[in-house]
Amino acid sequence: MTTTIAAAGANGARSPSVGKIALASLVGTTIEFYDFYIFGTAAALVFGPMFFPKSAPETQTLNAYLTFGLAFLARPVGSFLFGHFGDRIGRKSTLVATMLTMGLATTLIGALPSYAIAGVFAPFALAALRFVQGVGLGGEWGGAALIAVENAPEGKRAWYGMFPQLGPPIGFLIATGLFLLLLVGFGEAAFVDWVWRVPFLLSAVLVAIGLYVRVSLEETPAFRAIEQDRRVAVPLAAILRDHLAPLIQGSLAIVVCYALFYIATVYMLGYGVRALGIPRVHFLGLLCGAVVFMALATPLSATLADRFGRRPVLLVSAVVAIAVGLAMPALLSAGTFGVFAFLALALGAMGLTFAPLGALLPELFPVPVRYTGAASAYNLGGILGASFAPSLAQILEASGGVAWVGYYIAVAGVISFLAVFSMRDTCG
Repeated sequence: MTTTIAAAGANGARSPSVGKIALASLVGTTIEFYDFYIFGTAAALVFGPMFFPKSAPETQTLNAYLTFGLAFLARPVGSFLFGHFGDRIGRKSTLVATMLTMGLATTLIGALPSYAIAGVFAPFALAALRFVQGVGLGGEWGGAALIAVENAPEGKRAWYGMFPQLGPPIGFLIATGLFLLLLVGFGEAAFVDWVWRVPFLLSAVLVAIGLYVRVSLEETPAFRAIEQDRRVAVPLAAILRDHLAPLIQGSLAIVVCYALFYIATVYMLGYGVRALGIPRVHFLGLLCGAVVFMALATPLSATLADRFGRRPVLLVSAVVAIAVGLAMPALLSAGTFGVFAFLALALGAMGLTFAPLGALLPELFPVPVRYTGAASAYNLGGILGASFAPSLAQILEASGGVAWVGYYIAVAGVISFLAVFSMRDTCG
C-alpha cells in the first residue's frame, strides 16, 4: 500500500505546503469534533431533564447517554455514503458536504424545544439530529486523513496523518472550555435553563470558517492520478469483496481509542458529578487539563510511528491502555488528584494509540477505495468501542462497581492489541 501512495503522489501536481495541509485537515476535524463533543458534554450535564420525561435522575441520564450513542451507529452510514462519493468524485467536495451536514444538525439542536414544551417530539427530534451528526462525522475523518496522508512525502505519513488526529483534543478543549466559561459566567441555573444552547448555535459561525478553508483546497495528488475508468463503481462492494480482512483489523485496532476517550470524558463527567460529588465547574476544569496530555502524546506517537513503524507503537500503546483500565478503581478512590491522574493517563494513552491510526488506516487500502475503507474501519470501530460506552459503563458500575468499568477499558485494549498483532506493518 505504501508504494501506491508514493507513486500516486509523484504523478500529481506540485504538493501544497505543510501549513496548508495542516490547516485544511486540522480545522475541519476540530470543528466537526467540537460539534460532536458538545453533545456529549450536554448529555452528561443537562439533556436528561431537558429532553426526557421526569423520572429518576439516573434513568434520565441513561436515556441521554443512549441518544449520545446513536451517532456511533450513524457514523458507518456516513462513511459508506461519503466514502462512496469521496472515492468517485474526490476528497475535496465530499469534505465540504460532511461539514455542512454536521453543522446544520448541531445548530438545530441548539434551537430544539424542551420536553416540557414539545412533549415526545423533543427526544425524537434530539435523537434524529444526533443521528445526522453521526452521518456527517462518519464521512469527515476519512477525508481529512486522506487530505493529509495523500499529500505526505515518503517517510512522513504518520506525521502528516497526525494533523487530523489533533482535531479531537483541540475540539474537545474548545468545547469543554466554552462550557466551563459559560457555567462560571452565568451560573448553573441559567446554564441549565438556556445557556447550554450557546455552544450549539455558535457552531454555525465555526462551520462558515471551516467551509472557507475547505473550499480553497486542491484535490490530492493520489486521487488526481486515478483515471476516470479506474474509479470503482461501488467502493463498499469492493471493500467487502477484496479487502474484508484489513477492514476488520482496522476496525478492531481503534476500539481501545474510543473506549478510553468516551469513558474518560462523557461517562466520567457524569460519574464525577453524581457519585464523587465534584462540582460541574471543577470537573470540567480537570478535563481541560487532562486533554492536554492527549494533545502532547499525539505528535510524540506520530514521530515514533514514522521512525519505528505503526505496529510496535500501537502494540505498546494498547498495553498502556490495559494498565490504565486496571488502575482505574485505585485512582478514582484517591481523591481529586487521583481522578485527575486517571483522566490524564487515559487521555494520554488515547493520544498514543490514536496518532498512528491516521496513517495506518488509509495505508490498509488502495487509492480507488481508500476513502470508503479508511472511513468505514474508523467508524465501525466506534460501534464496538464508543457507541454505548457511557451507558454500558454506567450499567457496569451499577452491577459491579467502577472496577468493572476499568475492566471494560482493559478488554478493549486486548481486542486492539490482538488486531494490530495480526497485521503486517504498513510503514514504508
